[in-house]
Amino acid sequence: MLRIYTYKGCGTCRKARVWLEGRGVAFEEVAIREVPPGTELIRGMVAARGGNRAAVCNTSGGDYREMQLGSRLAGMGEREFLELLSGNGNLIRRPFAVDEAAGVWLVGFKEAEWAAAFPG
Repeated sequence: MLRIYTYKGCGTCRKARVWLEGRGVAFEEVAIREVPPGTELIRGMVAARGGNRAAVCNTSGGDYREMQLGSRLAGMGEREFLELLSGNGNLIRRPFAVDEAAGVWLVGFKEAEWAAAFPG
């Protein structure tokens, strides 16, 4: 089943949720700040984004800017990166949607990408 990690104050998350509901896609919603995705899910999402770590980061978030991650990502080891994000849901771009069994790995909400993943 699709798990979608969201933040209640995020308009993009609301948009994605409404989009899924409108198409009858079943999903489990998880509060990303309280229960961030684990390291394996983050590793899978980075792989699905061609190894682009920044693509899974909330680059416009205060925590990201405060920690100066933009300049640190390239030199950061994989373990450090994964543990940092899995320990702080504010650092992860949202919505973060995964259905490992179906091969669905989506981060952010771009309607065309989501429509390709859920053509029904």
